[in-house]
Amino acid sequence: MQYYSTNNPDHKVSLKEAVIKGLAPDQGLYMPESIPEMPVSFFEKLPSMSFQEIGYAVIGALFGEDLNEEQIKDLVDHTLIFDAPLVKVEEGIYSLELFHGPTLAFKDFGARFCSKLMSMLMEGEQRKVKVLVATSGDTGSAVANGFYNVPGVEVIILYPKGKVSELQEKQFTTLGGNIHCFEVDGMFDDCQRMVKDAFLDKELNDNMLLTSANSINIARWIPQCLYYFYAWSRLPEKNKKLAISVPSGNFGNLGAGILAQRMGLPIHTFVASTNINRVVPDFLHGLDFKAMPSVSTISNSMDVGNPSNFFRLLALYGNDEALFREKVKGFYFDDEDTAKAMKKVMEETGYVMDPHGAVGYLGLRNFIKMNPSDFVGIFLETAHPGKFKSVVDKVLGIDLELPARLAQFLNGEKKYEELKNDFAAFKSLLLKSR
Repeated sequence: MQYYSTNNPDHKVSLKEAVIKGLAPDQGLYMPESIPEMPVSFFEKLPSMSFQEIGYAVIGALFGEDLNEEQIKDLVDHTLIFDAPLVKVEEGIYSLELFHGPTLAFKDFGARFCSKLMSMLMEGEQRKVKVLVATSGDTGSAVANGFYNVPGVEVIILYPKGKVSELQEKQFTTLGGNIHCFEVDGMFDDCQRMVKDAFLDKELNDNMLLTSANSINIARWIPQCLYYFYAWSRLPEKNKKLAISVPSGNFGNLGAGILAQRMGLPIHTFVASTNINRVVPDFLHGLDFKAMPSVSTISNSMDVGNPSNFFRLLALYGNDEALFREKVKGFYFDDEDTAKAMKKVMEETGYVMDPHGAVGYLGLRNFIKMNPSDFVGIFLETAHPGKFKSVVDKVLGIDLELPARLAQFLNGEKKYEELKNDFAAFKSLLLKSR
């Protein structure tokens, strides 16, 4: 299969080029030339299939033209080494827990798939790949741990100073080895801009092989569709319309859900739930899409003012803005709303949400309030509450016990360098590291 740029459908490349380049030369995001629709028989069997069996079928449909059965099996088995349980929180409302992987965040799925596929595609190559990553929190930890000690790969992570939680920061800055971390004096959008500028810089690309492991890369983005199929397979109320609320920042996760929908998964409505970085909810309410400077919140991984995947979402709906607004509903919430939801749910049900999951819960509750009898709902709990322990403890008045996997990172020594919010400085750093 070939992959086209969202900025120019006539620009098409192979799977290898789409994955290794990450971003098209015109700054567009790569999209599959066609999206396969799964047969009715697949959905009939889905409730009895394991997570891995679902993965073989879906990834086979998406990548079967470029990878053989053994490669597909290796990819899925490497990626799906942990569960994504569907947990009932209230009547008709479920949490899809995506934090049972190595770094306790949903991005473990995409990062593990991406590192494995990249190593497959680069087999036999003599050149070393430099993976550039901008992170607002969980991407850095997932990618760092997914690519740690992968031969022939060097990872360079940019993150905004003071804008990620201590645990998130320690999960990627304590590894060392082939993982290099740079604290940028700016916001996430500044980090993302520098990474994009690097991909478009001729001198850099003439001297080294650069790629991305952010959700702009199809190898990070596409495998996230798997847990939507899995969630539906485990949902008891299949007789009702399904609404899925996705707490969103860069909007890759929502895009993966829409991809699953396009493949035939019976999701009726998506809810795009954000904090006050509200550019997409504003668009869904009829305004033009207009990037804005990001604002810091307690749901910091969603503090994105210029979401890269917006135009991928449009492409999934055939660039039909009206259809996009019909199929996706948008809500945004401030920190006070988020904290109130966290407290209310814990007091009434005992379930502890992280701030991002709380935003997803609020979006779902608002949507179901408007459609009380027709829908069952799932919200995505994208990270373990312990990754935001200081916020969770303060809001809920508890001392949350950290899972052992998280606690061990706190004892590690940070290895990072400071970097000015300046592309010239970043470019110079990359050239010196050739």
